Amino acid sequence: MKEGPDIAHIAALIGDPARANMLTALMSGKALTVSELAEEAGVTVQTASSHLSKLDHGGLLRPRKQGRHKYFSLASDEVAHVLEGLMGLAAGSGFLRKRTGPKDAALREARVCYNHLAGDMGTRMFDSMIAQGHLIIEGEDLKLTKAGAVFVAELDIDLSTLRKGRAALCKECLDWSERRSHLAGSLGRALLARFETLSWAQRDKATRVVTFSGAGAKAFDGLFPMV
Repeated sequence: MKEGPDIAHIAALIGDPARANMLTALMSGKALTVSELAEEAGVTVQTASSHLSKLDHGGLLRPRKQGRHKYFSLASDEVAHVLEGLMGLAAGSGFLRKRTGPKDAALREARVCYNHLAGDMGTRMFDSMIAQGHLIIEGEDLKLTKAGAVFVAELDIDLSTLRKGRAALCKECLDWSERRSHLAGSLGRALLARFETLSWAQRDKATRVVTFSGAGAKAFDGLFPMV
């Protein structure tokens, strides 16, 4: 038997169509119930429960109980990064879902990738922060520069609190639709949360779409000019 991580086990968990649909639904960052995930997967609640148990035991989900309901969310940022990477690989290889709807263009423009901004606006923010010297890539690491720290502070984001957290401050995440990086990590999460607090952006509760108001889009363009 070969030694090392068993990627085949994780791949088998993700590879089932029903489970893949459930995991994709949880990329919104919102915790969902068994019945909600069953609807997303197109299976019965009983079948969904069996799938969720396997995903939970595989370390891909975080179950939480509140009152009479049990909620599920992705176990970590790492799970979300793997899923986003697989989406990019599938899209690049031509494996796309046949059904597209009116939300398709909106998802490509701006969406939530677990807890940070993705899509065209997400990659544009990343590229602009690199160009302005707010972020720098050193080897395989993404770091916030001194100028970037000042930029973040001017947005009223408490950088010291972010640095104390367990999550990486800055992390690249491969965007499935743009095939380029967007910003993940605690800073990526804090920036999206700040946009929402300022009423620049709002998440669609039924999808992963992030919609910017006119004023929000103008402010975003000013902070993150295209390069």
